[in-house]
Amino acid sequence: MSQSILIIDPETDFLEWAERHLATPEVKVLTASTAEDGLKKFAADRPDLVITEFHLKPINGIEVLKRIRQTDPNAMVVLSTSFPPTNAVIEAMKLGAFDFLRKETLPFDIRPLVEGALKSSEAQRILDSAPAETNFDLGDSVMIGRSQAMQSVFKIIGRVSRSEASVMITGESGCGKEVVARAIQRYSLRSNKPFVAINCAAIPESLLESELFGHEKGSFTGATSLRVGRFEQCDGGTLFLDEIGEMPLHVQTKILRVLQEGEFSRVGGNETLKTDVRIIAATNRNLEKEVEIGRFREDLFYRLNIIRVHLPPLRERPEDIPLLARFFVDRLAKKRHNPRLRLAEDAYALMESYNWPGNVRELENTLQRAAVLANTDVLTARDIPLGLGIAPRPDSPLNQSSPLTHDAAIQFLLDAATSLQLPPLPWIEKLLAEAALRPDPQDLNAAARRLHLKPAAFRKLLGES
Repeated sequence: MSQSILIIDPETDFLEWAERHLATPEVKVLTASTAEDGLKKFAADRPDLVITEFHLKPINGIEVLKRIRQTDPNAMVVLSTSFPPTNAVIEAMKLGAFDFLRKETLPFDIRPLVEGALKSSEAQRILDSAPAETNFDLGDSVMIGRSQAMQSVFKIIGRVSRSEASVMITGESGCGKEVVARAIQRYSLRSNKPFVAINCAAIPESLLESELFGHEKGSFTGATSLRVGRFEQCDGGTLFLDEIGEMPLHVQTKILRVLQEGEFSRVGGNETLKTDVRIIAATNRNLEKEVEIGRFREDLFYRLNIIRVHLPPLRERPEDIPLLARFFVDRLAKKRHNPRLRLAEDAYALMESYNWPGNVRELENTLQRAAVLANTDVLTARDIPLGLGIAPRPDSPLNQSSPLTHDAAIQFLLDAATSLQLPPLPWIEKLLAEAALRPDPQDLNAAARRLHLKPAAFRKLLGES
């Protein structure tokens, strides 16, 4: 069975290259250099696959995608461009694009992508079951990333938004798991309904059940009135359960019932209440391991883990650092009413060389400190306080130029945390905990006192139960 591809692109060199590489006896390649010509050829020939450049004029590739899928809801469309904007990737996937081809990856990605799209197109035409997409005002995206890893995350967000499936977001602390959860909600059918975020690790275990499900008056000491829980408040919307790996087992059981039956009871109550809530969960723990040792219910894990979104740490996507840094500095400039605030080239180079153990959160906090303490409106490398030399990447110039050794830096921070009676920053907590143990590795209580922490909290920093 012969198939056809329509390629819409203003660059004639690309059209000639694509036609030469993709045309076969079984596949016919049609080309168009304008959106108008492309739409006409689509209407006349109904190709099995359309590949359209995002940067078209007077209408862009997103608008071409919309018009094609209004004509044929099953149409197989791939958008393409070099270094696509974040919003474009998410919006394209939300509107039903098969994929977003990055031209800078050519020629490696185009043939397997086209083969997969043509197979899917043939299957779709046989089944004829895909419904038309609904358009939404998606607004400005706060998701930022040019890396291949983040592009994959954006595509998953676009696809997940079309479903009601539970989502599990994994990744290290500071990667932006709540940002992803909010993006999924923003692009979903529940976008005009409540979004409620709960950090399961921040609420005492004795109060978490009441926080989620509410309680009846007099159900326990201090329950002086009826409390409506988050599941009731969030009915019809999206509930984000951050750090779900910290949730006690008896609360996990009630969460499972909500997922299975859509019902629950308040603490101390007998009435069965109904709720319609989509759950997005997040964790920096290995939940498979938690299931194996009995700290997390296996049935709940599989209920929550229908869709897995993994956020890579910032050190694995250094090409995103300049984009994120520029975004944070621009936002700071707007808040401070200082349009002259900007980053020097040596600041970018320094930030790209650093390991960022605290991920995106550390980057944002570092730039906030730099903007406050800098003497000028241009932030140079000297203004960027990179964790006092902690954890540079192996190829980083910090390894040669940092005035502090790793151990000296840790000791400096440990002494500062002790003398100022301040809790350590999130991305260096474990390092400080280990340093606090050095005088007497067996005396956990003494080490905890040095950091002004309770023993249980101190053991948690070390990764112990």
